[in-house]
This record gives sequence, C-alpha cells and structure tokens, in this order.
Amino acid sequence: MANEEDDPIIQEIDVYLAKSLSEKLYMFQYPIRPASMTYDDVTHLSAKIKPKQQKVELEMAIDTLNPNYCRSKGEQIALNVDGTCTDETSTYSSKLMDRQTFCSSQAASNVSRYAAAIYRKGELHLTPLHGILQLRPSFSYLDKADAKHREREAANEAGDSSQDEAEEDIKQITVRFSRPETEQARQRRVQSYEFLQKRQAEEHWVHLHYYGLRDSRSEHERQYLLSQGHGMAENTELIKSPSEYLMMLMPPNVEEEKDKPVAPSNVLSMAQLRTLPLADQIKILMKNVKVMPFANLMSLLGSGTDSTAVLRCIQQVAMLVQGNWVVKSDVLYPKDTSSPHSGVPAEVLCRGRDFVMWKFTQDRWVVRKEVATVTKLCPEDVKDFLEHMSVARINKGWEFLLPYDEDFVKKHPDVVQRQNMLWMGIQAKLEKVYNLLKEHLTPKKQDGQSAHPLLVSGEQRVNMAKAKVKQNYGLLEKELQKQKAEGKANDSPSKMDISNVRIKEEPVSDEEPMDASAYESMNNGMVNGIHSEENSMDSLNGHLPGGCTDRVAQELKAFVMTTFKKQFVLTLSELKRLFNLHLASLPPGHTLFSGISDKMLQDMVLDTGCKQILVPFPPQIHAVSPDELKVYALWEAGDIYDQHRQVLLKIFTKNYRVRRNVIQHQLSQECGEDLNKQDVDRVIKDCCVSHAGMWYLKGTVQS
Repeated sequence: MANEEDDPIIQEIDVYLAKSLSEKLYMFQYPIRPASMTYDDVTHLSAKIKPKQQKVELEMAIDTLNPNYCRSKGEQIALNVDGTCTDETSTYSSKLMDRQTFCSSQAASNVSRYAAAIYRKGELHLTPLHGILQLRPSFSYLDKADAKHREREAANEAGDSSQDEAEEDIKQITVRFSRPETEQARQRRVQSYEFLQKRQAEEHWVHLHYYGLRDSRSEHERQYLLSQGHGMAENTELIKSPSEYLMMLMPPNVEEEKDKPVAPSNVLSMAQLRTLPLADQIKILMKNVKVMPFANLMSLLGSGTDSTAVLRCIQQVAMLVQGNWVVKSDVLYPKDTSSPHSGVPAEVLCRGRDFVMWKFTQDRWVVRKEVATVTKLCPEDVKDFLEHMSVARINKGWEFLLPYDEDFVKKHPDVVQRQNMLWMGIQAKLEKVYNLLKEHLTPKKQDGQSAHPLLVSGEQRVNMAKAKVKQNYGLLEKELQKQKAEGKANDSPSKMDISNVRIKEEPVSDEEPMDASAYESMNNGMVNGIHSEENSMDSLNGHLPGGCTDRVAQELKAFVMTTFKKQFVLTLSELKRLFNLHLASLPPGHTLFSGISDKMLQDMVLDTGCKQILVPFPPQIHAVSPDELKVYALWEAGDIYDQHRQVLLKIFTKNYRVRRNVIQHQLSQECGEDLNKQDVDRVIKDCCVSHAGMWYLKGTVQS
C-alpha cells in the first residue's frame, strides 16, 4: 500500500484498436546509416516486393558529393562491375557507385504481440503489425564483378587457344539416362535447400511506388492509423475482465508433446494397430503379409471382432486364391507410382501381378518364364510378383505359398461365388490385353499336386445335370406310368412322391446355357469355384422356381435396359461379361444368382426393344467365339437420334467395316442435308469404334 501511495496515477489514457491497416502494416528496421546516406524522400529510388515471401528490396541513393564519400573507391567498384563500356545494362551509369540496395529478412516469425502506436489528443491508437522486416545491404554487385572477371578470362583463353589450334578435336560424348524418380527421392528433393531457393526465385517481383513523408498520399494513409470509430463495438477486444487480461499477459505454460519415434514402415506395433479402424487394420496387415488365411487374420485382429465385418473389409483390399486371401495389386502399387527396377508405371505392374494371381487360381504351380513371356515385364518385377505369394521349387517352378483352405470354402460359399465372378471379369480383361492362347488358359497338371475336392464351373454343373436327366429319363417315365396305372396320381403334381429324383423343367436341346467357356479353366479344383452337390438347386440349368420367375425377369430386364441405354451396341460376349460384373456387385442371396441361361438373356434383350444386327463377318474370322459374332443394338432409345442410329446399323448389315464418308453420305441421304457434323459424331460415337482408318460396330474389331 505504501508503494502505491508513492506512485500515484497521474493520467488515464484511452486506448483504441485500429484495424484498417492490420493486414498491410509492416515495420522496416534500417541498419545504422553511413554519413554519406540520408533516408529522406529523395534517396528512395525504387522499391519492389515478393508478397508471398514478405521479401522487400529498396534501392537508395548515396550522396557522392558528401566529404565522407571515397570517390576513388566508388569509381573502382563501378569499373569492376560494369567494365569500361557503359550502356543501358550498366549498374552504375555515372561510373560511380552512387546507389545501394537493401534486402529484407523477417525479424520475427510471430508478430501478433507487436503493434504500431500513435498518440493524438490524449488517445492512444494501436494498429497490429503484419510483419517486421530487417533491411540489410545487398552485395549482389560483387557477384556481377566476379562474373565479368570470369568472362574476360574465358575470352582471353579462347583467343590463345584459337591461335594454337586450327581445328578443334572431335570428342566422344557419353549419353546417360537418369532413372525414374522414386517417391522417397522426390520428397527429399522437394525438401532440399536448392529446391526451396528455386521456388523462391520463381516468384515475380511486384514493383512499388514510394511516397515521401510529406506527400499527400502518405498523409491520407497515415489517417488509417487512427481508429475510425470510438464506439465500444469496434474495441470489444480491449474489454476484458481482470482475470482474462492477466491470462492474456501471462498465458499458462503449455508443454509441447514430444514427437514419438517413428517406427520403420515394415514394423507393426499391434497395440497401435488395434487403435485404428477395422478397415485400416486389415489393409496394413495384408499389405505387410501379402498372403494370409482367414483364420490367421481373425486371430491377429483380436477376440470379439465380427467375422462378417472382416469379410466385408477384406474383399476391398484382397482377392481369394486357393481359399487364402492375397493382397490386391493396386494396394501394393498405388496410382502414379512406378517400378523401382524398370520404371514401368503402376497400371502395367498391377496387370502383370493380376495375371500371376489368376494363374494360381488355376494351378498350384506357375512357371516364371511363362509369366515373363506373357507380361513382357523385366525379370526383377516378375520375381517380386512370385515372391509375394509363392516359393521356388527346384525343377518344378513356383508353388503357391499356403495350402488350399478347404474349411473357408465350405463355410463361406457366398464369398467364394462372389470372388469367382470377380475373377471371371479379370480373366476376360487379361485375355484382351495379353491375347492369351488356349495353352495359357488350360491348367497344367503336376505329379506332386495334392488332391483337393473337385470344384466345377457353372457350365460343367449344367452339363452334368443334363447328362443325369438323359440317363434317368427312361426311369422317370416308367415310374410315372406305374403311378398313373395304380391310380395314385392326381391333378396336383405336388403329390407325386419323387423326392429322390429332381426333374429339370428345361427340355434337353441343343440350346446351351450361359457360355462360360472363357472362364471354364478358373474352376478346376481350386478355391474360386463351387462344390458340385447332388442336391443343387434346379436353377442351375437356367430355370427358376415358380415364385421367383417374375422377380428375376424384372431384375434382368432392368439390367438389360440400363446397359443398352449406356452402350447402344453390344456383342453377346461383352453383354455376358458386363452381366458377370453386375452379379459380382450384388449382395449374396440376390435373386439373379439363381441362374440365367444364354437363351434367357438373349430373349430378354429382344423383349426390351433391341434387335440382332446380322453383321457379314469375313470367313477368315474363324478363331472368334460365336458369342462375339452375335451383335445386338438398341433399336429405339426414345431420343432424336433413333432414326440416325437405325440408318447406321443398316449400313453394317452390308459390310462389317465402313469408312466415315460412306456413313456421312448415307446419313445425309436418309435424314436430310441439314445434318451437321456434331450429330454425325454423336451417332457414330454411340455405336462405333475406329480402327486403322475404318469404323466398326462396338466389340467387332478383330486385331
């Protein structure tokens, strides 16, 4: 109390916060000036700024007439920088060092605690600073002097050598190609000092106009340092309670969290792993292990984990091969990456690794030479693929890493069926990309291959059922006649006791069910097939239980209409491929899984308003499957281009390939001369593809 009485309050000053220049106000700290330099309006010759870096350059005049100025030294510096010649590019046109450049650097990274104050009429007005820049002399003119000196020396040496040698010797040049840059190398380069300097140098200078202290523009801008309104609404930041104000003056110490040491990318902490979401846990585990049985995965995820959720997540990052899960190729090789060995892009690597995975769905053994021949990849990349999922055996090849997991296949037939559909789509894509031959599609038998339960494809199951029907047909007829003779039969067929025999509703004919020949080799005893059982559903032959017929027809019709409205023209093989992909995207137990035959699919196509286009293919196309020669097109889509598309489709009933001028002439003749180029392009794009200067219907191009 005594100290407070000795130090009484003399005056209270109102404090106002001005914000008009809060985002524009900088404070420049000039160095101690020499006697020959004065910082007034005249001495500022030019100014420029780089806004992003908050970097400023000021050029100021030196008073050469000042007695403290050393004229001889100024002349020497000008001579070293510009030489004896003076032109527009000269730094010092007066042959004297008559100017000095100052470059700025940030004095403090956090300037929120600093403000510029102006006191006027008993009021203190504060404006927060946006930056504090320290100006230091720039000696770039010395670099120019060194460059001039080196140029003169080089010119002198060139003159001497030209007198001694009449002709230059021919020198051998070695050309080297740099390796593709990896992601780690790119990150190191981006963080390097040289790269940061280059980025800073790329920012353009913005030239400024300097206004002197007594200039009217300066007087006008200086008014913004005063608070424009003295109302309480503008200065709410200054209205604080004593405790809040004390907290602002002395904030509590916040201990910075220490960075935890980062473990290597191939080292996993199970404690940290289980803190992540389930999908991330599975992705990290599969990316590190690459091949894993489902039972092992469940044990790593810990007790209490829902197996259904795990099955849903694992299918996002892995594929089923021989009952085991193998990580997907796009997880190991993300987009915009490349091979560390050959620089091949990730898309090509994924395609090659998918081929290796697909080969293991057919057989337990894969030959490295065959993979390299088909994929055309370097040996190091192929070896990486094989080491991910197999082990080398002397004189045999590469054997799949894990044994066949029969338990998983029996417990989860719906997952196996879905994966089978996905592999069908992958095989169709690989066949087109690699032009696979029958020898690549047919699995090779190994003497030492262990015997597993036979897994057959859908087509094989249908053929087996047809054969069984033929064998039992006579037996069934005799039994039926016997029952009628004994008077036990009645009008209701449900009362006939034929529980031990199932009669297929589909008559035995030459009409094949949905062709799966392209995918037949995928279900040859390996994991991605379905067990053939005696009590399989009647729908295996393409017929449905009576109660499901209408529902399946509606689903199938919706798929066909949606597909043809997007594609307009499709071959039967392409339509079946899209249908298989559609099945793979459906949830287990969907009605379409009950079985759809080729005949049902083709009848539905015709029922939805499509027509078969009889394209006259040349006789030399004999290696193409019959499904690729069946072409269907949407005849009426309900838009203004229906007539144009119909004219175009009729053209292809006369020739399987035509030139664009023929199409345009026929369209103009049939639809009128006012047909513009955009309409022709639209119609052709809907139905055709171009190859070697000719136009074909979609899906009919034969390489």
